[in-house]
Amino acid sequence: MWTQIKLAFHKLGSPLIFYRFAQTLIPWLWGLTLITLAAGLYQALFVVPPDYQQGDSYRILYIHVPAAWQAMATYIVMTILATITLIWRIRTAEIMAMTAAPIGAAFTLICLVTGAIWGRPMWGTYWAWDARLTSMLVLLFVYLGIMGLYAAFDDRRQGARIASILILVGVVNIPIIHFSVEWWTTLHQGSTINLFGPSTMDASMLPPLIWMTVAVKLMFGALLLQRARNELLDQDQRKKWVLEALRMGGHDS
Repeated sequence: MWTQIKLAFHKLGSPLIFYRFAQTLIPWLWGLTLITLAAGLYQALFVVPPDYQQGDSYRILYIHVPAAWQAMATYIVMTILATITLIWRIRTAEIMAMTAAPIGAAFTLICLVTGAIWGRPMWGTYWAWDARLTSMLVLLFVYLGIMGLYAAFDDRRQGARIASILILVGVVNIPIIHFSVEWWTTLHQGSTINLFGPSTMDASMLPPLIWMTVAVKLMFGALLLQRARNELLDQDQRKKWVLEALRMGGHDS
């Protein structure tokens, strides 16, 4: 079993095998994203009742919470990929780590913007230097720093390795974000949602959150594979395997 996993792991390091794997999986991921997103948005907007205190304004959490979770999950994925990059020097891992950064930055920005929109009527202000908000802002800056550091090198492999070190340093911010509402007194409410245990949120409000969370994760997978595939093609555009892959299956940018 372990030998088969190890073999599959190393096979995905082959540009051609990774390209074919991504090319096959991307349409399925986008299709499932659309289905789950439609189900989640419909339930969030038309099925679940208004909150007894926040009214309809709470519905923004169905975008805010999955985006926040995915912003942190993306960084964890990048940390794993960065570790693989530094230890085994697998180029597809380098590419995926670097192409994941803009996706993570986008989810972090969505989290911050939707949080600000929700915060105005709830807190009376769009922004407060709250521990949770500030640590999420730091996460956005770390994402931007990784992107800038990678772009600063003409040698993309060298840039990926240097940026991977920053990824490993920046991972310390993830537990700070998660536990900030427990470690400090903050405006941000504590955890009311637990998908795998007791939750203080009304049970009728959980299904759309689950649908939206799944949709966001599927979207991340599709975007990551699509961006990594395109980056790999760009880097290897003059190599024989690219011509072979394009001749066999075509390529959608």
